[in-house]
Amino acid sequence: MKRLGNAPLGTFSLKTRTNRVLLLLFLAAVAACMLGPSLGNTMLSPLEVIRAMGGDGEGANEFIVMNSRLPRTLVSILVGAALGVSGALLQGVVRNPLAAPDIIGVTGGASVAAVAFLTYASGSVSIGWLPGAAVTGALVVASLTYSLAWKKGVTPIRLVLIGIGIAAVMSALTTFMIVVSSKVTASSAYLWLTGSIYGASWEDIFAMLPVVLVLTPAALLFAGSLNAQQFGDDTASGLGVRIQVHRFILLFISVVLAGAAVAAAGAIGFVGLIAPHIARTLIGRTFGPVIAASAFVGGLLLFGADLAARTIFYPVDVPAGVFTAAVGAPFFLFLLYRNRNHF
Repeated sequence: MKRLGNAPLGTFSLKTRTNRVLLLLFLAAVAACMLGPSLGNTMLSPLEVIRAMGGDGEGANEFIVMNSRLPRTLVSILVGAALGVSGALLQGVVRNPLAAPDIIGVTGGASVAAVAFLTYASGSVSIGWLPGAAVTGALVVASLTYSLAWKKGVTPIRLVLIGIGIAAVMSALTTFMIVVSSKVTASSAYLWLTGSIYGASWEDIFAMLPVVLVLTPAALLFAGSLNAQQFGDDTASGLGVRIQVHRFILLFISVVLAGAAVAAAGAIGFVGLIAPHIARTLIGRTFGPVIAASAFVGGLLLFGADLAARTIFYPVDVPAGVFTAAVGAPFFLFLLYRNRNHF
């Protein structure tokens, strides 16, 4: 595929502002990996964290770092990165700054599948199947949305409108299942729907890491196509872009990233909306750098939300989704106001 209007990422030079920003975001993510295990009810120095990670620390410190704080930190960064890239791809495909992973029913589909699992199958099937159920639900609903939007191809506006309708139906189904379920199941479902990194484990890391490491570079391969699509389908086709094929692949990557994130941490909202906007503010509008920056920004956003969730109201562990919603809802209203003349 041609690299249309895409800044080369293979040649890294600190002389360009884009690469300086990407380097700073990477260093911030590395710093977060050290800061997260240090902060909590028991404060640890970076040196103690390094020793614990190397197996040379005190027993209590090693347990805190390796079994609680480090997995939680890494999962929050990976989940946030997946949501950030997913949101950047969706906003590029539908050419709408208000697009987010739930715009085509991804979050709604994952939520329905997860709540259905908790309501009807958790007593007879291992809870370890919950992530698989969530990802499957996201893929099924996204496929349904894409199929309904198909009419000699898929246009962004048709995809958005049908996605909004499907998301509303999924929300109603989720609410219905919670109402008719037991109190214990309803409580678990509400916590999952709010979005929380509490209880993150190394299994979650090993599940998320390959998804992010494989699909983010895959998304970068189609950054040039996204740049061309911003000029309209006719122009992009004239530049050699296979619109429908690329659109399907990009949506598939976005759905799998968002589905995996929701499976690992629940229905955390607004990260996929906010991260691409911050990335474009920092780095410009070219999709190659924006996708990379969105991964870092999304990871840092969710890390910050989870850090606040587990430290500010200690010993109460507030779901990270509460903090992302507290920031994301006003941001969404701001975007609506700023783009009021474009709708």
